[in-house]
Amino acid sequence: MQAQSFIYRNGSIEKKQSTLQQSTEPFQLVIGFGAKNLLTNPHIFSQLKTFFGSAELMLCSTAGEISGSEVHDDTIVLTAMSFNTTCFLTTTVNVGDFESSFEAGKKLVEKLNKTELLNIFVLSDGGLVNGSELVRGIEAAIEHKVPVTGGLAGDGANFESTVVGLNSLPAPGVITAVAFYGKNLRVSHGSMGGWDVFGLERTVTHSASNVLYEIDNKNALELYKQYLGKYADELPGSALLFPLSLQLPGTKESVVRTILSINTENKSMVFAGDVPEGAKVKFMKANFDNLIDAASLAAHNSLEPFNGSFPKVAFLISCVGRKIILDKRVEEEVEAVNEILGKDVVTTGFYSYGEITPLHLNTGCELHNQTMTITVFDEI
Repeated sequence: MQAQSFIYRNGSIEKKQSTLQQSTEPFQLVIGFGAKNLLTNPHIFSQLKTFFGSAELMLCSTAGEISGSEVHDDTIVLTAMSFNTTCFLTTTVNVGDFESSFEAGKKLVEKLNKTELLNIFVLSDGGLVNGSELVRGIEAAIEHKVPVTGGLAGDGANFESTVVGLNSLPAPGVITAVAFYGKNLRVSHGSMGGWDVFGLERTVTHSASNVLYEIDNKNALELYKQYLGKYADELPGSALLFPLSLQLPGTKESVVRTILSINTENKSMVFAGDVPEGAKVKFMKANFDNLIDAASLAAHNSLEPFNGSFPKVAFLISCVGRKIILDKRVEEEVEAVNEILGKDVVTTGFYSYGEITPLHLNTGCELHNQTMTITVFDEI
């Protein structure tokens, strides 16, 4: 396996990191993350297709791009890969062609060959797609047999629309995936949040999918405003600072949910993933040092199966909420990851509207918010 990262800015494509001693083989797969206005520009898309030739090209809009130890805005970061013996298949659907995100997720991976399938890496629209339903649909089709990682596209801090594309100009509603096959590819992952929980544990008493109406039989939005205090007047933007810790019914594990929008007419809140009735919730708040420490721990966890060796490529997908909170310190969490992974690993990624990864090794994937999620690859 060989990999090389590039960055598109100011009208040109620049080389960044590389595992190549010399370029001898054409790249087979290119995964890129970038600003929506750049990705939807036909001229820029044509430039990318010409530059990377016959390689499969997956593109996803962001709330910020990660390249090495740097965080950028208004760029496109691209990782080009070639493999020795590993095979891969790409697939895509548009959520608008299905009754639900669940059905879209099932269809996305149903046509994939399951023999020697090692990992599925998913990039999805982050505005029209219900991430929780998408993940459940994928898991229903693959029966929890392989890890699924990836994330939901972003649109800066605008939350208006997102775009994704596979070998075509990125557009809203698109969900893409690349499936990896073979015995020589090693894939691992790690994910951590680092948020502080505060207040009492409460129960969701009225919700519909990802729309929350009541907690402990009280209006959820009004209760939420009480906890936000002075930040209540800045909703929905300030909600990124105070996500919910959600323990799903029938499990002991918790995931984090971020508010995407609020409806002042019916006093409801729309989350990036489902908030099912009966779930136990707690309010959360940011701790700068804990967020950075969690990013470092996610990197440690991703390396555990490598037994002292290091991967070739790492994809970092971190939540837009973390970027907003860390602000000028945002590169510190990326630097913390790179300190663990080492300087020879090609590191790229983006700030997202949701992260997809298993909670632990050998478990089914979940939708997360407010985490740093890392997927690492190597070919032996």
